[in-house]
Amino acid sequence: MRRRVAGMMASLALLSAPAAHAQSPEVVLIDPTTIPASTNDFSSLEGWSQEDHLAALAAFREGCGVSKDLGLARLCRAARGLGNVDEAGARQFFESHFRLSALDGEGVLTGYFAPVFEARRAAQGAFSAPVRPRPAKSSAAVESSDPIGALALDPNLADDPIGAALAAADVSPPASNPPVGTLSRAQINTLPADDALAWMRPEDLFFLQIQGSGVLVFEDGARAKALYAGDNGQPFVGVARPMARQGLLKPDNVSGGSIQRWLSDHAGPEAEAVMNLNPRYVYFRLAAADGREPAGAAGAPLPPGRAIAVDPAYHAYGEMIWLDAAAPTLAGAQTRYRRLTIALDTGGAIKGRVRADLYVGSGSDAGAEAGRVRHTLRMVQLLPITEDAAVAGLRGPAGR
Repeated sequence: MRRRVAGMMASLALLSAPAAHAQSPEVVLIDPTTIPASTNDFSSLEGWSQEDHLAALAAFREGCGVSKDLGLARLCRAARGLGNVDEAGARQFFESHFRLSALDGEGVLTGYFAPVFEARRAAQGAFSAPVRPRPAKSSAAVESSDPIGALALDPNLADDPIGAALAAADVSPPASNPPVGTLSRAQINTLPADDALAWMRPEDLFFLQIQGSGVLVFEDGARAKALYAGDNGQPFVGVARPMARQGLLKPDNVSGGSIQRWLSDHAGPEAEAVMNLNPRYVYFRLAAADGREPAGAAGAPLPPGRAIAVDPAYHAYGEMIWLDAAAPTLAGAQTRYRRLTIALDTGGAIKGRVRADLYVGSGSDAGAEAGRVRHTLRMVQLLPITEDAAVAGLRGPAGR
């Protein structure tokens, strides 16, 4: 999706810079040393008994079809053949068919979402930023004789939180959408926009490009999906840390929401100067809004709160992973994320074995949550048991 969400919804992974922990010191993460490297003792997972196993099973059923692992494919068929089960049956399914494998070390959990933005069919007042389609080969965006060189990424920005939300736009472009041209964001913004697909507020377009896809709501109430169609091949540069260094925002208040509010309050040259720090520019195509959740890089819809983007160098799509994340670094964040998830997405900012970006849903509430997620993370894989396991007895009472 990220394309993340194309990836879209590639990730909001991080829209803010680390701050002081906002969590009480008594909250303790899973200690991997207390879990055997490979076990089926689910009681060793703190929080497992409080898990919503039905929701976890629903997410597995929805996304497991993408897996290329023979063991997971077998369990996918079994899960989809169970029919209606109760909470106990869902829990039994996981405990009977999977074993646990704790990953060493700690990493980072971030969050991303599918944005919903107002748009106009023509330029109007604050709606001055064109949503541009992928340019033709003959366009000025492709044939400019005076391109600026790709900006080197400041090493101090390597983990800039805003890059997390970017998952969608910062993924390696699919083969069907290779980079287009060499112009920067600032240069592209000076080009004519006769072919604009829609018009948005500049700060909203900026965040839509970070996400890689989203939903546009027009003045007549009509909706359309804006889907990633390519980018200009420039590197992503986060703006959170530069804004904090310049005193535009406080270091502990650089969430996605605070950045977007600042851009809106300083619309014009000031906001443009900040947005132009990121030379990457994303192009879109419009599609009918079908009301479904966006699809991740694996091609399956992302179940809110249960789908994660991972590094495909270490994890396969369809893999089930237990998250235990605490020690949030941003004010207002949830204290803990502890749940069973399924890997269905990836993103350019998602690197490493113990690293995940949680898809929290769509709309403004999801965006507010996603912008605050930056937690210390530990992960436990649920691997399919190789021996055949009986599915009998897993159905709910009275065969439901």
